[in-house]
Amino acid sequence: MDVVVLINPTHPEGQLVDAASPHFSPLAQGIARGDGIFETMWYDGTRVKKVDEHLWRLRRSAGLTGMPVPDDDTWRRAVATAMAHWRPEDADGTLPGEAMVKLMVLRGYAPENPDGYAWVTVTPAPAAVRPTGPIRVALLERAFDSGTMGRAPWLLLGAKTLSYATNMAALREANARGAQDVLFTTSDGYVLEGPTSSVVVRQGRKLLTTDPDIGVLPGTTQRVLFRAAAEAGWETGLARLTPDDLRTSDGVWLTSSVRLMTPVAFLDDTPIAMDQAVTDELLALLLSTD
Repeated sequence: MDVVVLINPTHPEGQLVDAASPHFSPLAQGIARGDGIFETMWYDGTRVKKVDEHLWRLRRSAGLTGMPVPDDDTWRRAVATAMAHWRPEDADGTLPGEAMVKLMVLRGYAPENPDGYAWVTVTPAPAAVRPTGPIRVALLERAFDSGTMGRAPWLLLGAKTLSYATNMAALREANARGAQDVLFTTSDGYVLEGPTSSVVVRQGRKLLTTDPDIGVLPGTTQRVLFRAAAEAGWETGLARLTPDDLRTSDGVWLTSSVRLMTPVAFLDDTPIAMDQAVTDELLALLLSTD
């Protein structure tokens, strides 16, 4: 059963509404033009994970887009209301007991609703978002260089917006090439991120990820993993990574809230080193966090 909880001033704990009924004006800019932001959190069957990280990143996206958003306490109350009404269903094609908890914000339509809309959804987590084994990843150019974010902040690089048409087109292109996912690159040869994931690279006992300054969304799962790994004795850092850095590494993973960690077996047609024991170690560190 899907759950939808709207946030509005008359319902401080959030308003439970019918998920199958319309609740927003079709004139809202978030609907008509994709002008909105969101976060997807993971419910592991016992609790919603990494709430602080996702609220931090939502505020970051709000700042980049100039989007008004509710305060953190309001979001937390709405999430609690949503989870109180969610009942897991062990349907085919889902991860039993697990759910995706989304925080959504749409820009409104002045003068009807200039402050926009905010709500929480809870839906069963589809099994397809968590591959069961290593994957093949295609490198695709994103058609901007590593300095674009600084020169053109209005392109909203590094914000988690609703405008995912390019990301979905990239995944279709990867599938046409026989790959299951994508890593974007800049026009000057640096690795960015996946359409729905961050990249983590291993060099011995060091873990690296792309420096957000070149135009990527900071990964909540990657950030939590790096903190846990550092406490366990790993070295971690940000870097301007090239495809050759990945090809010659000791391991590459794609990370996100629901997929967790997916090992990369091939980058285009180049095999990537893999070590199941290291994957198990890092996944255990990730799962040990809140």
